[in-house]
Amino acid sequence: MHSKSWILFLLGALLALAIAPAAFAQTGTAKVRVVHASPDAPAVDVIVNGNKALTNVPFFTASAYLDLPAGSYDIQVVPTGATSPVVIDAKGVKIEAGKAYTIAATGKLAEIKPTILIDDLSAPATGKAHVRVIHFSPDAPAVDIKVAGGPTLISNLAFPKASNYIPVDAGSYDLQVTPAGATTVVLDLKGTRLEAGKIYDVFAVGELAKIKVEVAVTTPPAPAALPRTGGETGSVMWALVAAAALIGAGLLLRRRMA
Repeated sequence: MHSKSWILFLLGALLALAIAPAAFAQTGTAKVRVVHASPDAPAVDVIVNGNKALTNVPFFTASAYLDLPAGSYDIQVVPTGATSPVVIDAKGVKIEAGKAYTIAATGKLAEIKPTILIDDLSAPATGKAHVRVIHFSPDAPAVDIKVAGGPTLISNLAFPKASNYIPVDAGSYDLQVTPAGATTVVLDLKGTRLEAGKIYDVFAVGELAKIKVEVAVTTPPAPAALPRTGGETGSVMWALVAAAALIGAGLLLRRRMA
């Protein structure tokens, strides 16, 4: 997927979609990225407006953000190389201009569903980083995130939710993840380095027996590029943005801390 010719092919596929007269119902753009976080789901193909736009998207994959034209799309997701079962079949999916989205396929294959987060890409204050923790481990209990020997930063975070963004001083931290209200350490994140001016999304992914951490790091856009947004929505649109975000991004962001 990372070869130059493959990236060019994907960009061409996006261009073909972009010039279709009925593709976009609005003007303006949104910033979108996708995460494949279903631990037992196979790699998938994504079909946009009847055209296969992307093939063989594996777990765990997180794309970079893409400026995607707002509009309405039809989207299907199927296992790679197959036509059925159709894991997700969404008609008339709408993307709103002026928002930033993280769109994830979450849960085990038998119960796979879209989870959509609205992201805040506003720049941290001088000397600060922003950190958000996202619980995408389908059989793990609700968790607390703590500083080792120190305070609890996030309490009772359950699947498939995300915490608020937490502004923290840049530096190195020893973080721990425990079941909510308990002391047993599920994930020990020693020496977690946070750089000033960056936004960190820390994903807990995989099944409980093999739970691990994946980190996506974002450099905020210029202040005028995107309004401040926040919160979460359950709209069924992850697959569409998955195709477009991965097509436009080309190179996948995979940074591990575990």
